[in-house]
Amino acid sequence: MKRLSGLLVGLALLAASPASLAFDDELMPHPPRAQLPPGYAQAYEATIRAAEDEGSLVIYSTTDSSAASFLIDDFRAMYPRIDVQYEDLNSTVLHHRFIAESRLGPQSPDETEAMSGSADVVWSSAMDQQASLVSNGYALTYDSPESGNLPDWAKWRGQAFATTYEPVIIVYNKGLLPAAEVPQTRADLVRLLNSDPARFSGKVEAYDIEKSGVGFFLAAQDVEASPAFWDLARALHRAKVQVQLTTDAMVRRVASGQSVLAYNVLGSYALAQAQRNVSLGTVFPRDYTLVSSRVMLISKKAAHPNAARLWVDYILSKRGQTVIANNARLFAVRSDVQGEATATNLRNQLGASIRPIALGPSLIGYMNNENYLDFIQQWRRIATAP
Repeated sequence: MKRLSGLLVGLALLAASPASLAFDDELMPHPPRAQLPPGYAQAYEATIRAAEDEGSLVIYSTTDSSAASFLIDDFRAMYPRIDVQYEDLNSTVLHHRFIAESRLGPQSPDETEAMSGSADVVWSSAMDQQASLVSNGYALTYDSPESGNLPDWAKWRGQAFATTYEPVIIVYNKGLLPAAEVPQTRADLVRLLNSDPARFSGKVEAYDIEKSGVGFFLAAQDVEASPAFWDLARALHRAKVQVQLTTDAMVRRVASGQSVLAYNVLGSYALAQAQRNVSLGTVFPRDYTLVSSRVMLISKKAAHPNAARLWVDYILSKRGQTVIANNARLFAVRSDVQGEATATNLRNQLGASIRPIALGPSLIGYMNNENYLDFIQQWRRIATAP
């Protein structure tokens, strides 16, 4: 877990003497008031002032803090009076922690009562978990002025917003896998792994679907796309697949030569690392390339709801999406943003093989306890089969 916060500054000031505090107040006045974003209605200024009075924003997210820092810095440049506390968490930990805090927080007849000490915004790449939070009443309804700039599939109930457009890919070590053997489809990958199980034993990476919400979600989407996923699952387990919690962990093992390839990694992270490391190769599967999104919602019990609204609007704005594409490299979802890491460029590149995952109630099916257990049990049976 990582936290990015301006709290250290506050702690340093508290440690200072009263005399030095008075002196510092004279030298360091409050940051300036934020300006109304271009094109926004004048009434939005009331939201800005209320957010500045709140002064804080707490975000729980699966996005690496190294990528999120570009967005946090730019947001703080726009709204210097709002302190951002950012927690970088595993998707499953994030989901269950937020639910626990919501249930154990202040209880009153008014379900919108603020819940201090938890997240104002939840931002996760486990789309099904986010859809479940919406379905179960954890999200605040918000009519964002930026929602009209999103495709219809990228918003649901005014409570959840898809913020990125990220391909799910295969990454491999060029020194360990000759170009002629690189799989271009899942069927190719099954044939490759089955051709020489000993060669790939312990040298293939995938998500731990029992501990990673993102990993489970992507596996479930694979099954929806093709029942042949279970053939791939068998091939992975014959190769004694090494399971990880994050894309970063998988890609690092492939880059180091500990593994030959990794399946179903988030392209935003893998492609960025491949640009820096010539030993890494990437494949957009030609049978279909899933496109996932980091879904954002505001907690119904947010302690800082106005600051949360500003953050959502910033992330969905053309300015925020441009930072997502060109700095954070997470692939912008808006069609009016230019750059390599954008939905428009990805659609042009992949054509008919692209398969974006729509935000909505259909994502919740595998979150049902019985369906979830059936899926995990089938995965376990394959793992232990002779």
